[in-house]
Order: sequence, then structure tokens, then C-alpha cells
Amino acid sequence: MNPSVPPVLAELAALMVRNAAPDVAPAERASDLGLTSALLGLAAEVWDRQAAILVDENRAVRALLGETGEDADLRISALQAENNRLRAALIEAHAAAEAAGDTAREDAIWAELVASTERRKLSTAPV
Repeated sequence: MNPSVPPVLAELAALMVRNAAPDVAPAERASDLGLTSALLGLAAEVWDRQAAILVDENRAVRALLGETGEDADLRISALQAENNRLRAALIEAHAAAEAAGDTAREDAIWAELVASTERRKLSTAPV
């Protein structure tokens, strides 16, 4: 999720504290609480599946890059750092495939990017 879950939760906590003040207008409080509720629901969905998404994605990109290994550290921060590294390498591999005219490799990379988008799609996504 971008932004990541921890800063979103911190912002929501601050919003809740601000709305505890008695001088907040009822319409503003209702709007803030509605937004807070929606974002907490999305954060819960992302939190529940984020590790699985990153492990699957890291595995798929490693296969495309011809790398071996697995994610030993399953903390989200570690998985995301490895995902960032792998995505940077995938960009380089795509540029090399494009320069070489290797359309099969390009197609495989694009297929993974499409799959990655599908993995990350929220349940509330319109399509």
C-alpha cells in the first residue's frame, strides 16, 4: 500500500484525537470519522495480505531474473526492501531486453507487472 500502513494509522490516530475535542463542528467530525472508518478498513485489508503479496511477487521476479533464494525475513519492511531491490533489477532487465529486441523476455516481464497489479488490487477497486 502506498503510503504504507504505519503512517496512515498514525495520521488516523491524530485525526481521532483532534476529533475528541468538544469544539469540532459536528459535520467536520462526521466527515473525519467516515474517512477514518474507510481508511481503517482498507488498511486492515492491505495489512492482512501484504506479506503474501510481497512473497509471491518477490518469488516471481526472482524467477524472471534467474535468481535463486527465498525471503527468509517475513517482516513487511524486509519484504518491501527486497521487493524494491528486485523491481529495480527488473527495470534494468526490461531495458536490456528492449535494447536487445528480446520480445519474449519483454512479454514475460510485462506479464509479471500485470500480475503484480492484480495481486495488489483492493477489494473496493472498480475494475
